Amino acid sequence: MNASERAKGLNITTKIASVVTLFKTQFPDAKADLKPWTNDPDTLELVDPDSIDIGFHFPGWSRRYQSNSILVQIRFYKDPTEEKEKFIGIETSGFSYLGEAWKFSTVDSWECVGQCQPAEDAEQQLKLFCRQVFELFN
Repeated sequence: MNASERAKGLNITTKIASVVTLFKTQFPDAKADLKPWTNDPDTLELVDPDSIDIGFHFPGWSRRYQSNSILVQIRFYKDPTEEKEKFIGIETSGFSYLGEAWKFSTVDSWECVGQCQPAEDAEQQLKLFCRQVFELFN
């Protein structure tokens, strides 16, 4: 779900702002997009209502990151028997004009997979960002 739609209280709004700051600390050229998803019916069917999704766009195609944009999806699980959501991890994807170039997930193996790979130092920056987000939500 778009981060702008999830920002419905001081606590979650502050955490979303912190995620943006953490990302921009590692990737200073990126511009945050709190509404990466359009509101058309086809797109809305694919959106996870239990996630916070933020897009980050670079000024052009980045050779180091092998992408123009990175989508960050902060995943939660909502147990029907409890009211509180549980943070389960982060999924990120790098996109170029050709589509998804790579994917990185903390829910799985903490490795980038895909047809293109970001540079090793860029992958390490991404891992550091994810560890910091874990600290924020845990």
